Amino acid sequence: MFEGFVEETVSCGGQDIFVRHNGAADKPPLLMLHGYPQTSAMWHGVVPYLTDHYHILCPDLRGYGRSAKPASDPAHLTYSKRAMAGDFAHLLDQFGIDSAFVASHDRGARVAHRLGLDHPDRIRALAVMDIAPTREMYAGTTDAFARAYWHWFYLIRPAPEPERMIGADARAFWLGKCGGMTGGQMPFHPDALEEYLSCFEMPEAIHATCEDYRAAATIDIAHDDEGGMLEMPVLALWAAGGVVARCFDPLALWQQRATQVTGATMPGTHYFAEEYPEETARHLAKFFAKHGGPTV
Repeated sequence: MFEGFVEETVSCGGQDIFVRHNGAADKPPLLMLHGYPQTSAMWHGVVPYLTDHYHILCPDLRGYGRSAKPASDPAHLTYSKRAMAGDFAHLLDQFGIDSAFVASHDRGARVAHRLGLDHPDRIRALAVMDIAPTREMYAGTTDAFARAYWHWFYLIRPAPEPERMIGADARAFWLGKCGGMTGGQMPFHPDALEEYLSCFEMPEAIHATCEDYRAAATIDIAHDDEGGMLEMPVLALWAAGGVVARCFDPLALWQQRATQVTGATMPGTHYFAEEYPEETARHLAKFFAKHGGPTV
């Protein structure tokens, strides 16, 4: 995976962030942010279609993969999307990048949403994949959504309850949770899957990722309530076989949070970037090209 990419750890405002990048500093920058409970490895099938045209940065989020997993605090500020977005403002600084195109999935898209609100000049155009805004999803929770996204409500239980239970068999939890979102299928490259599992089973990763969700249900909503609209162009992609499209109107909800939004349905499930990487890359490339990116 990631042929020709460099792997390194970069200090970002006091946090060590692991990043895969292709070293193409002469090309337009593209920051790609992964979701839960994965790592930057989720982009392995997408980047081959883009690497000749972009300076690609694929980091692990704070608390995930090989990035730092700092101790949290009672208000969950350490894992607020504001703090996590700050990591990537610093990461862009470390690579001498003023602004980048951003592609993001799941939790990474929530971080990207906050990056676009707190550091709007850093994003040229933003693609968010298979989410609606956090505040609106909690506000619109139904029985169907709660049953399908049970982990949203389990992971926010007070520590160390979910940590202890997940830690008893972290691999089984990962496989059960992700398999439940794909109809029991495992559409993951074996090398990517082993990276996901080996990184997730670390106790500090289990705690950090729980804190990510606890922050989403508390401090992140408080930050969202401060208001603000995304002013850069936004592309929302959602899975035809996913829960977000079944339980929400993602395009309408993004139109409440961004001034320029287009959207499209993708084949497959929540993990369509790994199920349909070429089509995912094609949508991203077409969108970014409309907003100053290269023609792929």
